[in-house]
Amino acid sequence: MNKTSIIVDASKYIQELKQKVKRLNQDIAASQISNSRNPLPMVVVETLEKGFLINVFSDKNCSGLLVSVLEAFQEPGLDVVEARVSCGDSFRLQAVWGEVVI
Repeated sequence: MNKTSIIVDASKYIQELKQKVKRLNQDIAASQISNSRNPLPMVVVETLEKGFLINVFSDKNCSGLLVSVLEAFQEPGLDVVEARVSCGDSFRLQAVWGEVVI
């Protein structure tokens, strides 16, 4: 595989992930409108040079939310590079995800 094909494949993969995030955010927005009593967590994803910055916030501390988020991003082979989590009355996760190359 040459460098150009690697870059093209990586770009396509990033676009696919962005589309997934867009669909998830649309689903979350639709669910929040229909179920305002129990709002779902807000998820914001930013593309970084070698990964993604993920922010998850919920007004409520949802049991199992951290594990669910970690499992969701582990599935496509992404690893947590750095993370900050706050679980009090609310839930907040800020994490940098990327592929760890050894």
